[in-house]
Amino acid sequence: MKRLLATRSLQLMLITLVSLAAKAQQITTPRTPSPAATVSQTIGISTVTINYSRPSVKGREIWGKLVPYGWNVQPFGAGNSAPWRAGANENTTIKFSHDAKVEGKDVPAGIYGLTFVINPDNSGEVILSKDYRSWGSFFYDSKNDLMRAKIQLRTIPMTELLTYDFINTTKTSAELVLNWEKKQFPVKIEFAVDDIVMANAAEELKGPVGFSWQGYASAANYALQNKINYEQALKWIDQAIAQNNSFATLSVKSNILKAMGKTADADSMMNQAIAISTENELNTYAYQLMQAGQQDKAIEMFILNTKRFPKSPNVWDSLGEGYATKGDKKNAIINFKKSISMNPPANVRANSEKFLKQLGAM
Repeated sequence: MKRLLATRSLQLMLITLVSLAAKAQQITTPRTPSPAATVSQTIGISTVTINYSRPSVKGREIWGKLVPYGWNVQPFGAGNSAPWRAGANENTTIKFSHDAKVEGKDVPAGIYGLTFVINPDNSGEVILSKDYRSWGSFFYDSKNDLMRAKIQLRTIPMTELLTYDFINTTKTSAELVLNWEKKQFPVKIEFAVDDIVMANAAEELKGPVGFSWQGYASAANYALQNKINYEQALKWIDQAIAQNNSFATLSVKSNILKAMGKTADADSMMNQAIAISTENELNTYAYQLMQAGQQDKAIEMFILNTKRFPKSPNVWDSLGEGYATKGDKKNAIINFKKSISMNPPANVRANSEKFLKQLGAM
């Protein structure tokens, strides 16, 4: 008897090994139908990624038939009432790299199962489940829901292959849309982009980025350009200045101080920046003033550049532009002609000649 049991155990073991070996020897082949797909969108510095499978319409009646309206009892798995899996095969998943808002509701960073409910009147519901590993929605359990939100479906042109996409993207948001047959399921996703960037900058500056003045300057400049957390921006730009006292860093600090309403301090800081500026830096600053409508201040900077770099035809050409923009034709012509007399590079000559023709001086 013992020998018989041992023989049977050996047979079962051999059958198992043969089965496993056969499975291991199978090659990877295309999945048909409903091929797998991935779509991803960056919003700010955050990413949203959808993994799903793509069934085709194939002439079938989709809504109310293939995809039942409302909640439906699954024939397999737990035999539970469940939403639509929003794809085919494995659970459709959505991954957020950072905390987000989905249809106005808070969603922590992570991976979630993505499902929908559709009603005959084109109203619907999007559901995110903390259980993202199950097969489709056959094992759906409402206790694992992270969030539910009402949505309104849209009518679209025929889409044969189920497709996820991102539309209406902005700095802080995008609409995730599921398009299939003639319906679109829209889901608005938002990130607190400025908060995320600032928090990420603080972390990055603890690493290699923090060993260069450019890292601190770029972080400070982001805060400046987006009008947020000026106090932190000042700390960062001071660290940049400690490593590189230059026009690039001092001008950023000047602009931060100006944004904070500290005008006198801002002007003093900009004067320090101007005092050590290069030809190109001062020229660029003058053009920025000109674009801001500060024509007289721009001309003052252009003149200062001609005094510092009198042998550069480019500074005379730029001064000509300053006068031309102000409408001072006489001084514009004088300076464009001076630039041309100095045998300037081709691009500078072309610019001076263009303005002289416009001014009727050629």
